[in-house]
Amino acid sequence: MITPIERGFGEKFLKSIDNFYSHGVDWLYNEWWETAPADAMAKYEAAILDHPEHGPLAREAWLAPDFRLATLDDCQPGTLGHAYRAFMVENDLVEQLAAGYRARHDELRASGKIDRMPDALAYKVLRGFQTHDLHHVLTGYPATPLGELALQAFQLAQMDFPYAAMWIAVVTGHMALVDPHLIKPAMDAITDGWGHGRSARSIQFIRFEDRLDQPLQAIQAEFGLSPTRASGETPQVNTPELLMVAA
Repeated sequence: MITPIERGFGEKFLKSIDNFYSHGVDWLYNEWWETAPADAMAKYEAAILDHPEHGPLAREAWLAPDFRLATLDDCQPGTLGHAYRAFMVENDLVEQLAAGYRARHDELRASGKIDRMPDALAYKVLRGFQTHDLHHVLTGYPATPLGELALQAFQLAQMDFPYAAMWIAVVTGHMALVDPHLIKPAMDAITDGWGHGRSARSIQFIRFEDRLDQPLQAIQAEFGLSPTRASGETPQVNTPELLMVAA
């Protein structure tokens, strides 16, 4: 028997569908665990731990040291590190995003709000914040509203994970019930990311921080990534501010 969605959480889910700028998926993800069905949690945990590649890496639970942009200054053109530095600078991104989320995660854990979150899922979201911008560089998806959506679809294609699944559910709910003008561009982004993620080797949990001095194109070829597919112009939508940066 399928456990129904807890109706209090359902109201929070609708708030995100209404406006996922004011009630972001990051909050929704953390709010889910208090009432999440045990069978759903077990399936998400097994999707990581029982996977032949993801399982061993998740059990290792390696986290990179706090990132500093200056460590990339000497990376040569054409390397992953050089492209990563350019991406961070061009998009004016915060280098301490992952460290800030880890502190917030620790606060939530101390409060008891996410006590039911399995360790493998907790590791996935923490590691995801560390690798998010690296994954932008590797996949070629830009730091634009629809680029973010495509990357979430890519991540979901590579691993069953509630954070990415909630992103797709919230955006498709918003386009269906609030802004139909979003349907075509959102579905284009989702289908591109999904197909890309399904065809590529998994890049989840990989320690790309140890490969910053290596040629970007060689790494992309190794993992079957096709960054040129995301090089076109990002379609315009009526409410781009609602598609926020996510891990």
